[in-house]
Amino acid sequence: MKKVLVLGASGATGQQVVKALLNKNIEVIAVVRPASAFEHSFQKRPNYNQVNADILSMDETDLCHHLKECDVVVSCLGHNLTFKGIFGQPRLLVTDVIKKVAKILSSLKLDQKVKVILMNTSGNPNRDIPEKPPLSQRFVVALLRLLVPPHVDNEKAADFLRTTVGQENPYMEWSIVRPDGLINEAEVSDYDVHYSPISNVIFNAGTVSRINVADFMSRLAIDKALWQKWKGQMPVIYNSDK
Repeated sequence: MKKVLVLGASGATGQQVVKALLNKNIEVIAVVRPASAFEHSFQKRPNYNQVNADILSMDETDLCHHLKECDVVVSCLGHNLTFKGIFGQPRLLVTDVIKKVAKILSSLKLDQKVKVILMNTSGNPNRDIPEKPPLSQRFVVALLRLLVPPHVDNEKAADFLRTTVGQENPYMEWSIVRPDGLINEAEVSDYDVHYSPISNVIFNAGTVSRINVADFMSRLAIDKALWQKWKGQMPVIYNSDK
């Protein structure tokens, strides 16, 4: 493979994705917000390239240049857990960036489809199946949809890939990874991946470590058999002790 473009590389899970890819000897282009002042030992690695830019306002010509070099895009973008991050602009950060990437890939018309791996949330049901969450979960998620803009962003980003990009796009294919309750752990451990949540994600949520999510996403990027299983799907991931 060529390179992997990681968006949201300075976030808690994004850093783990970068590390997992580098440890698999994959060349990484990491897009980092200039304001984050991100400094990491990754910068000493020969297969690590850092781009300091606001991905949403990045000139399309510059993003086009990076996408030409990559055959995988991993998005770990999210909203900061502050009042401004949750309720301020941009409210559709993830959705707008995914649309921007898709637009450029369509214009490039590359010979090989680019994989897009999007980190999302288990609270966003897969409407392709369709899933039927418990009533209590549907009620709380409806409130989140009204009151918490980042949840709407997650839904719209996933819906764009499902319905606009679809399953037969000539230039890109996708997988939407839905971790349940994220926690921090130091090492990769056993984890399970399911087509749908195995419990109520609000009142009986499981947990999964960020490092396990990163391991799964990095494997999706390079493992052809694993990609064939989960492309066009919305896998839910849990630590195995769930």
